[in-house]
Amino acid sequence: MRNSGAPKALNRSSPVPLWAQLSEELHRRIEEGDFEGEFPGEMFLVGEYQVSRNTVREAMRRLRDCGVVIAGRGRRPRVATPKEIEQTLGGIYSLFASVEGLGLEQRSVVQALEIRTDSQAAAHLECAPDAPLFFLERLRLADGDPLALDRVWMSADLGAPLLDVDFTHTAFYDELLARVGISLSGGREQLRAVVPEPRDRKLLGLGANRAALEIERLGYDNARPVEWRHTLVRGDRFSVVAEFSSRDGYQIDLADLAAAR
Repeated sequence: MRNSGAPKALNRSSPVPLWAQLSEELHRRIEEGDFEGEFPGEMFLVGEYQVSRNTVREAMRRLRDCGVVIAGRGRRPRVATPKEIEQTLGGIYSLFASVEGLGLEQRSVVQALEIRTDSQAAAHLECAPDAPLFFLERLRLADGDPLALDRVWMSADLGAPLLDVDFTHTAFYDELLARVGISLSGGREQLRAVVPEPRDRKLLGLGANRAALEIERLGYDNARPVEWRHTLVRGDRFSVVAEFSSRDGYQIDLADLAAAR
């Protein structure tokens, strides 16, 4: 059990019941990673917070009901492991569909939806460096928990019809097809492990030394580059699955590795 700091004292003069305060406090510590190894026992919590066993039991019952903690009869409680999102290599992938396919609610917090310039994105999209671009940045949530930070660039002429879309609960590619009449025909993705910048790390709820999976995608409509996407996904919630055969093996592009060397 890792402890990142002293527990917060409960407010005994508050109208909020002690069990509710304790439940919220334990939830906070779980999110900060205090109980990654093992969850403390009932009597440990009684002593640590100076409350009755009934208070601890009611707080734990609430955490179990919320799916935050798992505990069976005669077994020590443990922090529930979030469902992992899988991406299969070789296909056009929708994070929205994958999250909802697991029975989780997919929501997004829109950080930016505007026309702006970006020379790096413009180069990928084969536009002039100062060309106006559609830009969408979303914090993607799975059942209310941060999962990914997603940034999408398109040329302004294509993206303009998307500026009035409510992207809090919709699939980008569905809107692209419905409003622009474009469905990606293919593209190229590059995946790497990175340590996010402080702002991105805070949005994703990651600790200082936690890595994330960075996915860069250039999507095409036939020969035309349509979308350049940069996504940071929590490494503890996401995996990439590849199939291979004894005849063909994996299809791996070593160009970037050679360039780095």
